[in-house]
Amino acid sequence: MLRSILLALTMVSGAHALASDKGVTPTEIRLGASAVLSGPLGAQTRDYGVGSHLYFDAVNAEGGVHGRKISYTTLDDGFDVKRAVDNTRKLIEEESVFMIFHSTGTAQTGAILPLLAESRTIAFGPVTGASAFREKVNPYLFHVRASYANEARRILSQLKQTGISRIAVFYQDDGLGKTLQAELRLAASAEQITLVAEIKGDPAKPDFKAAAEATVKAQPQAVIVATAGATFTNYIKAVQQTGAKPGFYGFSVASLDVINRELKEQARGIILTQIMPSLRNTTIPVVAEYLKLLREKSPGAPPSASQFEGFVHAKLLVEGLRRAGRPLSTESFIKAMENAGEISFGRFVAKYSPQSHNGSSYVEMAIVDNEGQLRY
Repeated sequence: MLRSILLALTMVSGAHALASDKGVTPTEIRLGASAVLSGPLGAQTRDYGVGSHLYFDAVNAEGGVHGRKISYTTLDDGFDVKRAVDNTRKLIEEESVFMIFHSTGTAQTGAILPLLAESRTIAFGPVTGASAFREKVNPYLFHVRASYANEARRILSQLKQTGISRIAVFYQDDGLGKTLQAELRLAASAEQITLVAEIKGDPAKPDFKAAAEATVKAQPQAVIVATAGATFTNYIKAVQQTGAKPGFYGFSVASLDVINRELKEQARGIILTQIMPSLRNTTIPVVAEYLKLLREKSPGAPPSASQFEGFVHAKLLVEGLRRAGRPLSTESFIKAMENAGEISFGRFVAKYSPQSHNGSSYVEMAIVDNEGQLRY
């Protein structure tokens, strides 16, 4: 279905008015997003927003971008696809945003693509790594984070290299879970690995005890947890209450802050893919910049990987806005990004061209250590 939507978008006529350009005024650039601000994923997504605002506020304090201040509005969709579409329509038609920035969800991203095409509005940095959005260039869609395919391949490759062969997958039966499951199947096939079990969770009526029992029955050495938020931690809690002791692996969408809060010392040893550099490596310029601004705004506040991701998304967007110049429009932004080539913030590099809007392919593996920090 996603492929058919993407194909249809390439055929949209250029006769539509650029409604999104209303979001650029002499003094302001209006951004907006439908995001998961409530429910199991809410805490993590709210942190994305904190990181984005941290950078936007710093830019605005210096006069904005070519004299325009950035405003950023988020509307809660509770991970509901219909609400995401309704929110996005409201942002475009009533709030007159210039761009949809850092929206969340795989199914949600697929559902809003027709709105973007109709209004010719850009979505920049959606929180999804689905390959279907990356296989063909959509002029109104710019990715920042690495794809789930990149992450899945890295996980399965590392498991194979360490000699682990009995691997199970737990996934939630929703857009995110099924997307991650599909990427893991492809990566397992490429590595010639047979998954010993694929355990499905019902998002409406989760039964974590039953999922844990199915895990025990499969006797895996490792479980790849293909979900995020409280679902991720509730499943692990349930398995830890049994006699099974598999290693747990997760994708970057699993929030370290949520994991530490919910699992505490039981979080130690969980291995996660990361699509941003380590916050411990202060030699990386963008890491040092985030930590400096965080200390200045909120002294004593602990750094957050989710905040940092939002910060990097915001920084990359502002770089594009600056390159687009003072006469900012949807078309000038697209042209600026497609001519950007590589944009580097130290070890984090994103690359754009007319042939690819895929952004970064940066993936590393990190383990939760005894202090609850990620050790790369």
